[in-house]
Amino acid sequence: MRHLAIVLAAFLVTAPAAAQPAPAPAPRLSLEHRMMLRCSAAFALVAYRQDNGDAEALQYPPLKERGSEYFVRASARVMDEAGLDRDGVSTALRTEAQDLLKDRTLSAVMPVCLTALEQAGL
Repeated sequence: MRHLAIVLAAFLVTAPAAAQPAPAPAPRLSLEHRMMLRCSAAFALVAYRQDNGDAEALQYPPLKERGSEYFVRASARVMDEAGLDRDGVSTALRTEAQDLLKDRTLSAVMPVCLTALEQAGL
Protein backbone atom coordinates (compact mmCIF):
# COMPACT_ATOMS: atom_id res chain seq x y z
CA MET A 1 0.00 0.00 0.00
CA ARG A 2 3.03 2.31 0.37
CA HIS A 3 3.22 2.96 -3.31
CA LEU A 4 -0.53 3.35 -3.62
CA ALA A 5 -0.06 7.00 -2.68
CA ILE A 6 2.25 7.64 -5.60
CA VAL A 7 0.06 5.64 -7.98
CA LEU A 8 -3.02 7.57 -6.82
CA ALA A 9 -1.24 10.87 -7.31
CA ALA A 10 0.10 9.90 -10.72
CA PHE A 11 -3.32 8.79 -11.89
CA LEU A 12 -5.05 11.93 -10.69
CA VAL A 13 -2.45 14.33 -12.02
CA THR A 14 -1.91 12.72 -15.41
CA ALA A 15 -5.35 11.42 -16.37
CA PRO A 16 -7.55 13.86 -18.25
CA ALA A 17 -10.63 14.89 -16.30
CA ALA A 18 -12.95 13.31 -18.86
CA ALA A 19 -11.17 9.95 -18.55
CA GLN A 20 -11.61 9.79 -14.78
CA PRO A 21 -14.63 7.89 -13.57
CA ALA A 22 -17.24 9.78 -11.64
CA PRO A 23 -16.49 9.44 -7.94
CA ALA A 24 -18.58 6.89 -6.14
CA PRO A 25 -20.51 8.12 -3.14
CA ALA A 26 -18.12 8.33 -0.23
CA PRO A 27 -18.82 5.98 2.63
CA ARG A 28 -19.98 7.49 5.90
CA LEU A 29 -16.80 8.34 7.72
CA SER A 30 -16.13 10.34 10.85
CA LEU A 31 -14.64 13.79 10.53
CA GLU A 32 -11.35 12.42 11.85
CA HIS A 33 -11.34 9.66 9.24
CA ARG A 34 -12.02 12.14 6.46
CA MET A 35 -9.22 14.38 7.71
CA MET A 36 -6.78 11.46 7.74
CA LEU A 37 -7.78 10.47 4.22
CA ARG A 38 -7.66 14.06 2.98
CA CYS A 39 -4.17 14.50 4.40
CA SER A 40 -3.11 11.16 2.91
CA ALA A 41 -4.31 12.33 -0.49
CA ALA A 42 -2.63 15.72 -0.03
CA PHE A 43 0.68 14.06 0.87
CA ALA A 44 0.43 11.78 -2.17
CA LEU A 45 -0.24 14.70 -4.50
CA VAL A 46 2.56 16.83 -3.05
CA ALA A 47 5.04 13.92 -3.06
CA TYR A 48 4.24 13.24 -6.70
CA ARG A 49 4.75 16.89 -7.57
CA GLN A 50 7.98 17.01 -5.56
CA ASP A 51 9.30 14.02 -7.53
CA ASN A 52 8.56 16.01 -10.69
CA GLY A 53 10.33 19.17 -9.50
CA ASP A 54 7.22 21.32 -8.99
CA ALA A 55 8.47 24.52 -7.31
CA GLU A 56 5.33 25.00 -5.23
CA ALA A 57 5.48 21.44 -3.91
CA LEU A 58 9.17 21.77 -3.10
CA GLN A 59 8.36 24.43 -0.50
CA TYR A 60 7.11 21.62 1.75
CA PRO A 61 9.36 19.13 3.53
CA PRO A 62 10.04 15.96 1.52
CA LEU A 63 6.90 13.81 1.76
CA LYS A 64 7.65 10.69 -0.24
CA GLU A 65 8.62 8.54 2.76
CA ARG A 66 6.93 10.29 5.68
CA GLY A 67 3.76 10.95 3.69
CA SER A 68 3.65 7.33 2.50
CA GLU A 69 3.97 6.08 6.07
CA TYR A 70 1.16 8.40 7.18
CA PHE A 71 -0.89 7.17 4.21
CA VAL A 72 -0.40 3.52 5.22
CA ARG A 73 -1.19 4.10 8.89
CA ALA A 74 -4.22 6.27 8.16
CA SER A 75 -5.60 3.81 5.61
CA ALA A 76 -5.20 0.89 8.02
CA ARG A 77 -6.85 2.81 10.83
CA VAL A 78 -9.80 3.87 8.67
CA MET A 79 -10.21 0.30 7.43
CA ASP A 80 -10.23 -1.00 11.01
CA GLU A 81 -12.43 1.66 12.56
CA ALA A 82 -14.87 2.30 9.71
CA GLY A 83 -15.03 -1.29 8.51
CA LEU A 84 -13.93 -0.48 4.97
CA ASP A 85 -12.03 -2.81 2.69
CA ARG A 86 -9.16 -1.67 0.45
CA ASP A 87 -11.53 -0.75 -2.36
CA GLY A 88 -13.60 1.38 0.01
CA VAL A 89 -10.52 3.20 1.28
CA SER A 90 -9.23 3.64 -2.28
CA THR A 91 -12.55 5.15 -3.34
CA ALA A 92 -12.55 7.53 -0.36
CA LEU A 93 -8.93 8.54 -1.06
CA ARG A 94 -9.68 9.15 -4.72
CA THR A 95 -12.67 11.31 -3.78
CA GLU A 96 -10.56 13.36 -1.35
CA ALA A 97 -7.79 13.83 -3.92
CA GLN A 98 -10.25 14.84 -6.63
CA ASP A 99 -11.86 17.35 -4.26
CA LEU A 100 -8.45 18.85 -3.42
CA LEU A 101 -7.68 19.28 -7.10
CA LYS A 102 -11.15 20.43 -8.16
CA ASP A 103 -11.50 22.95 -5.34
CA ARG A 104 -7.84 24.01 -5.55
CA THR A 105 -7.50 23.62 -1.78
CA LEU A 106 -4.30 21.59 -1.62
CA SER A 107 -2.15 24.46 -0.35
CA ALA A 108 -4.85 25.45 2.15
CA VAL A 109 -4.92 22.01 3.82
CA MET A 110 -1.18 21.44 3.89
CA PRO A 111 -0.46 23.37 7.12
CA VAL A 112 -3.05 21.31 9.01
CA CYS A 113 -1.84 18.10 7.40
CA LEU A 114 1.80 18.82 8.22
CA THR A 115 0.76 19.32 11.84
CA ALA A 116 -1.05 15.97 11.74
CA LEU A 117 2.10 14.40 10.30
CA GLU A 118 4.16 15.73 13.21
CA GLN A 119 1.54 14.63 15.75
CA ALA A 120 1.70 11.13 14.26
CA GLY A 121 5.41 11.09 15.09
CA LEU A 122 6.46 11.13 11.49
